[in-house]
Amino acid sequence: MRFNEIGQQLRAYRMESGLKAEEISARLGVSRAALYRYEKGEVIKLDTVNRLAELLKISPLTLLGIGVEYYAKPVGYMERIRQIEETSDQILQVFGPVCYLISSDQYDSTLAQMFEEQAEMQGADRAIARAAAEQLLSVMVARKRMYAARKPSIIGILPPASIEKFLAEGVAGNMQVSERLRQAARETAAREMEQVANLMESEPIGLQLGLMANGEPNGPFTLLRSRERATLAINPFPADAPPGLQSGVAMITGAEDAVAAHQRVAEVAWREAVKGAAAAERVRALIAAARG
Repeated sequence: MRFNEIGQQLRAYRMESGLKAEEISARLGVSRAALYRYEKGEVIKLDTVNRLAELLKISPLTLLGIGVEYYAKPVGYMERIRQIEETSDQILQVFGPVCYLISSDQYDSTLAQMFEEQAEMQGADRAIARAAAEQLLSVMVARKRMYAARKPSIIGILPPASIEKFLAEGVAGNMQVSERLRQAARETAAREMEQVANLMESEPIGLQLGLMANGEPNGPFTLLRSRERATLAINPFPADAPPGLQSGVAMITGAEDAVAAHQRVAEVAWREAVKGAAAAERVRALIAAARG
């Protein structure tokens, strides 16, 4: 058994469950320190794996890293992706409108303000909502820190329709917030897409961005590759998804046939994508159209 991977998945599923470490450790009859050691990759007994899986309402095989991982909330998925990104050398994203790892600090700031306003609307549950938002944001910021330190190469294939919607609605377009904040979200979206256009034009080493030529992909996905393995992540959660969003089920797998099939789709999409100055010009035209 790969105890390090078991520990990583345990942490992701624990975060998704909403249970605190002390709650899980109490039910297991172990110390909180022991639970954290399991999450860091310490040897764990099969009986403990079975009891943890029962608590977290997942299959023991999933916790052992056999088969497909499923996540129904953004925080569990984002934490698992953070873990995989830590050893990835290449990240290939086929969806849009932005690549979160290269988004600006303003993007995070706007999202934090929106989460805070949403939490205030929860009344007696505002503390729970605020804690969930802080947890999700901390995972996302940790992903950016990792990218800044390691700089894995990124290939992003962005659908124009997603960009158009992003510019019209702004960051987190599905969240109900004040008109003042919604306008700020639109302004942030425009700045993000201006940055995307600049990057398309300058084509920095290790970063390639293009516009999908043939509409939206059937399903958004990311391929993450390291020296040892390739991982496919099929993700229904946008980077600006609120903590409580349950719009679908994310899936993560290392199955060779699944990775290979999506790699073929990505290769065709990248070959046909609009790139460089032509892509930048189209993005700027979309920004201009959104601004009226």
